[in-house]
Amino acid sequence: MPLSRRLFLGSAGAAAGGAALIDAPHIAIAADEPPVIGSDRTSITLTVNGVARTVTAAPNVTLAEVLRDHLDLTGTKIGCDRGACSACTVWLDGAPVASCMVLAIDVGPRPVTTIEGLAQGDTLHPVQEAFIEHDAMQCGYCTPGMVMSCAALLQHTPHPTAEDVRAAISGHVCRCGTYPHVIDAMLAIGKD
Repeated sequence: MPLSRRLFLGSAGAAAGGAALIDAPHIAIAADEPPVIGSDRTSITLTVNGVARTVTAAPNVTLAEVLRDHLDLTGTKIGCDRGACSACTVWLDGAPVASCMVLAIDVGPRPVTTIEGLAQGDTLHPVQEAFIEHDAMQCGYCTPGMVMSCAALLQHTPHPTAEDVRAAISGHVCRCGTYPHVIDAMLAIGKD
């Protein structure tokens, strides 16, 4: 059997890997050593949707992770996990923020409002109603973040223009392209 390039490279790689292991006796895997995780978990109290909630989490956990994983408020979506898509938008002290960019431990006493806290009981927020009426969602993944940004806009600008709405949702990524429907929904609210 002739020596092919693939066989040569495979054999050379295996030989080099074996030699590296022989020359590295300091590498040891101990099953009884705990993994290094970082700082200890700590108690964090957040006021979410008007209710004080205490969780135990690592100091490097984001607000989005605490909302979803510790408080089971899964309406807040984590899309990019780096502040680029705005799917995780919530209100922090009344202002829309990307919750994946805020450490939960840094929230302190500032109130957090999620999509679950926007409605009043069974009565939907006007933005939620308008989104439904104007079909301003497709897959729905970006919808909670867009609703939160649009509701914040409505608090400050009761009669928004199309340009106001575009500015409010400018950081939101909607892969389904529902932006025109979002603008229509917000303009319909502004006419009321």
